[in-house]
Amino acid sequence: MSGEAEADIYTVGALGPIVFSVSEAYILTLQDLVRSSTGRWAQHDIIGQKPKKEWLGPGVDTVTFSIRFSWEYGLNPRKAVDRLTELERAGKALPLVIGNKGVGTGLWVITNMTQAWEQLDNRGNVRVAKVDLTLEEYVK
Repeated sequence: MSGEAEADIYTVGALGPIVFSVSEAYILTLQDLVRSSTGRWAQHDIIGQKPKKEWLGPGVDTVTFSIRFSWEYGLNPRKAVDRLTELERAGKALPLVIGNKGVGTGLWVITNMTQAWEQLDNRGNVRVAKVDLTLEEYVK
């Protein structure tokens, strides 16, 4: 052991193999998480009357959030973004955990991913990147 105190790392949650955590020297956390739920309704048009609604059941939930990757916190933003891209392109259904508790009733798929390479160095290395993700509940 080098005698240096190790930084405390706090796990905030995870999307499959991507762990969201914070410490004094390392940050990989999500921001602006929004979860949306909707019901499924049929509408039956009736001549001369207002349409009638019929409850079909719950719809699938969606979750949106942002992740900011910064070189100054010990991350390689390009590698982190590439890892998320691999998961999105593979169509993997993943558990979403926030605060040691699963979100929703099962797994989630990445349905939309937007990358913003906010800062590059003089060699084209990504120094800061932000990823906006949209996840949808995966029902077997």
